[in-house]
Amino acid sequence: MILTRLLGPEGVPNFAEDLGDGTARWLAPGPWPLPGTVGGPVFEIGERLAPIDPPDIFCIGLNYRQHAAEMGSDLPEHPVVFMKPGSALNHPGAPIVIPAGQMDGPETDSEAELAVVMGLKDGRPARDVGVDEALDYVLGYTCGNDVSARRWQKQGGGGQWTRGKGFDSFCPLGPVLVTADALPDPQTMRITGRLNGAVMQDSHTSDMIFSVAEIVSFLSRDTTLRPGTVILTGTPQGVGVARDPQVFLSAGDVVEVEVEGIGVLSNPVVQA
Repeated sequence: MILTRLLGPEGVPNFAEDLGDGTARWLAPGPWPLPGTVGGPVFEIGERLAPIDPPDIFCIGLNYRQHAAEMGSDLPEHPVVFMKPGSALNHPGAPIVIPAGQMDGPETDSEAELAVVMGLKDGRPARDVGVDEALDYVLGYTCGNDVSARRWQKQGGGGQWTRGKGFDSFCPLGPVLVTADALPDPQTMRITGRLNGAVMQDSHTSDMIFSVAEIVSFLSRDTTLRPGTVILTGTPQGVGVARDPQVFLSAGDVVEVEVEGIGVLSNPVVQA
């Protein structure tokens, strides 16, 4: 099923089934994370919200072999984990805001990513799950953009990445959530990042160092992955900071993330 999240008639966010032709049908509320039953008339889709409002946002760094190579980094022995605050959540079509406090000129970069949305298995969230059962706890997948202020990431965060990747608007998600039954193998997807229509990143999730199942299992060790938790699984090669000359975002740009089987997440860029 393809799910989208919209403001309902009373201004309350709700899931709808995206019918793939610009229309949708509201889903009656169901026990989370079940989307509920189909109900109500078909209507035209307007402004979309991020397909989930996550309780936690986990992120994995340096998880594509060719990206690690372009950054001059050795392949990590374990997943490189950081987090984004909930205030970084951004919606399809909403602006990415370049921080007013850029440290020394342009530094804001874009990272195309596959985003995992966690659910339940037999009514239980993922905790201490093995690799062989990890995907059973995945509700679905969406496109994500790990927007990053590079100098804040590397020089301004005390050695931690969260500061440079956690500014308001720095986690666009969308445009839809495709349930896991429709995408049974997350390692078979092409992933593309574009800036103003030009392809910057073009890769495949098969280049991941740690698979989605391995990431979910790793994060769940002694840790409950609550329903709705989002995991950004890393970005492929082609990021702006690794280019010569470097390419950073500017006001007026449009950034797109496309993941095969999900769709295109598009966001304009503005200056704070």
